[in-house]
Amino acid sequence: MNKENDIPECFGNLEKVFPMGNKGLRQTPDDCFFHCPVKTRCLRQAIGSKDGAKVEEEVIDRGAKAGAITFFERWSRKKQVHKRKMEKNNTPDSGVGEVP
Repeated sequence: MNKENDIPECFGNLEKVFPMGNKGLRQTPDDCFFHCPVKTRCLRQAIGSKDGAKVEEEVIDRGAKAGAITFFERWSRKKQVHKRKMEKNNTPDSGVGEVP
């Protein structure tokens, strides 16, 4: 823990607090889930980060494979995720696929 704010060193690190499990699904480790006093803030920080977009893309892809979402819904949601990633990077989008 960081003594200044009582925040663990792993705070907001997606691969530490929400790693990919054996079955291809992400899960919170037991020490985070049961013993961390800032677990909710930490997970929100991790999911809200640039790397958190990977989680959303994984959910979209699983939904498409299961037939729960259509091609167009998948495309639209992926485009929204891409847009959020670009906003977080503060880099201009290349405009590929955009209609003038």
